[in-house]
Amino acid sequence: MFEIAEYIGIIAFSMSGFFVGVKNKLDLLGILIATFLTALGGGIMRDVTLNKIPFTFSHNYPALIVISVLLLLILFKFHQRNSLENKALFILSDSIGLVSFSISGALIAIENNFNITGIIAMAFLTAVGGGIVRDVIINEVPFVLKTGFYGTISILIAIILYALNTLHVSSYTNISILFFAALALRLIAYYAKWSIPLK
Repeated sequence: MFEIAEYIGIIAFSMSGFFVGVKNKLDLLGILIATFLTALGGGIMRDVTLNKIPFTFSHNYPALIVISVLLLLILFKFHQRNSLENKALFILSDSIGLVSFSISGALIAIENNFNITGIIAMAFLTAVGGGIVRDVIINEVPFVLKTGFYGTISILIAIILYALNTLHVSSYTNISILFFAALALRLIAYYAKWSIPLK
């Protein structure tokens, strides 16, 4: 289940990183860096925190997936389209990446016998870590800090997975249901413009 979530997350965040790079008018190298950071940065930070060799550095397919997605998007001329960040494809790919990496981060924390705090931290770091580094590099306020109901989704996923594991009902079916429910919640929150109130 961890690897499935990781595959989906890499593909989805490769697309969203590409779109952010194009929106900020980066050159090809800049877009490549933005894509790699978004897709792989959070996982690298997670594994370093766990004192493990990053998954990306010990397996070839993460980088191959990112390069393949990048080439396909360029081939189909997505880099020539305007206002990509506001298009449905960006929102969908970014939301899928958020949910997938939140699940993979939480699952690996559970596998390492982390408590609820550790599970939340690993889910959040895996899901938004790469995007934060990307945004800082291109001199933008990190996406997670200006989109009201974004990081909250990651925290909710971590809490639910912790509960499922505690109750010994952490099955493939239940995690799949969680994936689609969290994805639907993120999309509804975006289009309904939900946010966390300041007071």
